[in-house]
Amino acid sequence: MSEQEIKVPDLGGADEVEIIEIIVSEGDSVAEEDPILTVESDKASVELPAPAAGKITKITVKVGDKVKEGDVIGMLSASGDAGGSDDAEEDKSEEKAEEKSEARSEDSKPAPKKKKSGGSRTEVVKVPSLDGFDDVPVIEINVSEGDTVGEDDPLVTVESDKATMEIPSPYAGKVGKILVKEGDKLSEGSDLLEMTIEDDGEDEEEAADSGDSAKAESQASKPEKKDSKPEAAPQPQGSTYEPPAPGTKVHAGPAVRKLARELGADLTRVKGSGPKGRIIKDDVHAYVKSQLQQAQQGGGVAVGSGIPGVKLPDFSQFGEIEREGMSRMMAATATNMQRSWLNVPHVTQFDDADITEMEAFRKGQKAAGEKRGVKMTPLPFLLKACAAALAELPQFNVSLDMERKEVVRKKYIHIGIAVDTPHGLMVPVIRDVDQKGLWELAAESAELAQKARDKQLKPAEMQGACFTITSLGGIGGTAFTPIVNTPEVAILGVSKASMKPVWDGKEFQPRLMLPLSLSYDHRAVNGADAARFTNLLTQLLGDIRTLLL
Repeated sequence: MSEQEIKVPDLGGADEVEIIEIIVSEGDSVAEEDPILTVESDKASVELPAPAAGKITKITVKVGDKVKEGDVIGMLSASGDAGGSDDAEEDKSEEKAEEKSEARSEDSKPAPKKKKSGGSRTEVVKVPSLDGFDDVPVIEINVSEGDTVGEDDPLVTVESDKATMEIPSPYAGKVGKILVKEGDKLSEGSDLLEMTIEDDGEDEEEAADSGDSAKAESQASKPEKKDSKPEAAPQPQGSTYEPPAPGTKVHAGPAVRKLARELGADLTRVKGSGPKGRIIKDDVHAYVKSQLQQAQQGGGVAVGSGIPGVKLPDFSQFGEIEREGMSRMMAATATNMQRSWLNVPHVTQFDDADITEMEAFRKGQKAAGEKRGVKMTPLPFLLKACAAALAELPQFNVSLDMERKEVVRKKYIHIGIAVDTPHGLMVPVIRDVDQKGLWELAAESAELAQKARDKQLKPAEMQGACFTITSLGGIGGTAFTPIVNTPEVAILGVSKASMKPVWDGKEFQPRLMLPLSLSYDHRAVNGADAARFTNLLTQLLGDIRTLLL
């Protein structure tokens, strides 16, 4: 072993350059031409290579230092007699040994599948469709390596902006290596875990015949596999982080920084996919694309609104405080509410419905409900009345496509019901309300509300609503202004019913009156139609026999 200086080589005419990254540490073993550190000139970023194979014994520079050709940046204990040819031969033999090791590793991977005679095979379980959601974080691993699970048993639990979902096992078998951990973000097709599955051995001969070809394909695709084998679930390029900490350093070359400036991209929020997390141009393009998609899908807040943010004071100067992070659901709800309020011109129409007869009929169904195991609440009557009103006044069953300047008219009637849960507001959707009876609506609304409280709603069960009902009747209040759940164009708020004196032409009669608050998008609905809608609701709820007409 002989120790030699590591000097800065020819920099292609550049004078002093700045060190932006030190790639190795003292004690690291390197091969000839392995990168030692990265420097940045006015025009490019350059990795300085190791002059020979050996062990790094000393690094004499630090990030931020400026160096030029011939400067000593460290010491290397070279292997061999410092003969370049010997080093080269050693490197080649190491590379060949590594290639053979990788080949053996690749060949050994399909081995479990070839144990067909033993009646088992190994499969990689992938994440199924998440109903349009991507990058959903894992909040719980429900199994351990070595566990035996049945088909559809829960493997992991993930949480989207609106619900918690369990990913079921597609097979019955034994859990092998778990490929994700809590906090990882999953999308459809991400590798979840390996599982050993018992087979009946019918295709044993076929598997044996295909062994050689599988091995050949494995060898041929080895370089790709090496690059595509993540330690956890794959992350999309350009994914954003939390707001960066002060002084966050960015590893990117001048060309990438220039591109980011031109596109207005904050490099501290871009995840690099290059060596050592270095940001490349593709990362910047992917980041900008993802931000545009979020804005178009409503992920951003009032893009281009020009509304200044609210600067908060230091509340601790007034007394003791405590900070806690918003839950994903709370953050999503806040964003959606602000987006709707800023983009939709809201107007609210108020009215009272006489539900005296309806309540008498509803309470008379108590015995029938006990036999069915279903509790009849006012909600099914509201659902049927709103479905009838949407059919009668179809201008409420639309969405506006402002980009194309088109009105999207819907031929179906799906109604969302806002549910207050310990985790926040959730809105499951009841489909084809106009085609279902009161008992069916009572059972389905109770089931969805319970699933919402248990955070067991699937994404598909919260999508596709044409109209929403939100009720505060169980709490109190006389009226309120609900926010339209865009891209819907109307929402019905229901307050607490109370007995009021109502003039019948001769005298005042005690009647049970239900306050209604209809908020609507004034771009799609005019005031006269809103008055017609609430007037129709009061008629339908006032005499439930009209629901049969």
